[in-house]
Amino acid sequence: MKNRSRNDAGGGYGGRSRGGLRAVTAALVSLVALWGLLGPAAPAAYAASAPPRLADGFGLTVVRQPQWADDDERTFFFSVKSRQVPVYAAMEGQTSDEHVVLVTLPTGYGDDATRYPVLYNLHGAGDRPDILRNKVIPERATEGVPLITVTPNGGGKGWYTNWLNPGELGPQNWRSFHLDELIPFVDTNLRTVATREGRSIAGHSMGGFGAFHYAETRPELFSHVGSFSGTLDWHDSALRAAVVGSGVIEAYGTPLNGPDAVFGPPVWPFDGGWDAASAAQNVAPLRGMGVAMYAGDGGDLTVDPVLAVAEKIDRQSAVTAAAHLRAAGIPYRFADYGDGTGWGEGCNGKHNQDPCLQADMDDFVKLISKRPVTGR
Repeated sequence: MKNRSRNDAGGGYGGRSRGGLRAVTAALVSLVALWGLLGPAAPAAYAASAPPRLADGFGLTVVRQPQWADDDERTFFFSVKSRQVPVYAAMEGQTSDEHVVLVTLPTGYGDDATRYPVLYNLHGAGDRPDILRNKVIPERATEGVPLITVTPNGGGKGWYTNWLNPGELGPQNWRSFHLDELIPFVDTNLRTVATREGRSIAGHSMGGFGAFHYAETRPELFSHVGSFSGTLDWHDSALRAAVVGSGVIEAYGTPLNGPDAVFGPPVWPFDGGWDAASAAQNVAPLRGMGVAMYAGDGGDLTVDPVLAVAEKIDRQSAVTAAAHLRAAGIPYRFADYGDGTGWGEGCNGKHNQDPCLQADMDDFVKLISKRPVTGR
């Protein structure tokens, strides 16, 4: 494994015409289409015994009680309605006014009254919480670990923030949905350690941004934060174009009306919403947390070049975040694993690769498990 930190600072974003933005967006649509997309997969058959039952609360209404994902009875999924995101641009296999949440329990969860820490795992763009890898990766990483993992719906292009200009979709307050509704809902319905010390957050790609953004917005909620090839730097014009491009991809849900829906206008001097949300630059609230970032360099650029370029861009955003963390005197771990050699079996350093993400999650779970947090 190659762990290295660099001092490269992120470049500022100057004025760009709307025509130029459209050209960049069109050029990156194929890149965005693979940025976080694995594709839907049907859940496995349900087991016979019942998982925990959930009660409404904190603005959430349970519309489908938990069902086991398979006979192992470690992972279940359920659906809720949210006051903060009542309707969203649903992808195939989703219902536009319901949010699926996936939960992986530690082995032995039902045996006694022990309370467990929670890891919130945020998926990438074009992804869904209830696909196979969002079950398999957390289960493997937490085998034998006293930890609950919660993977909530972030929409195909929700971007884990409260949208500035949602238009006819209505409120798209994803940040409020997850932080103000879902977290207390989980703490009330499951046996969690409902403190900052008992709560961590991480995510992949779009979800890596979401994890940092949530931790920076509400640092009192989380003790650790992790980014797995996260899109952290909104000063990078390529990443801005990726966000705008995700808004027009039909596979990610109904296309949005304009490029300003999520963070506001993406061009200077009207781009204050982007700067305010840029995770790489706004790191001061992370002081005192365990901070970790993971990225490859794309590996062989002639193999899966779209995924290779996507990873190189996201790696650079981690380099920029690392520079700001160092400048602020905030310790961090940056697993900069190059072409994946020695990082995870089958990892090739590219974006959205399950072996790389498994190795990322395995490492992050070890970090947050160094000081076990459990209680009665």
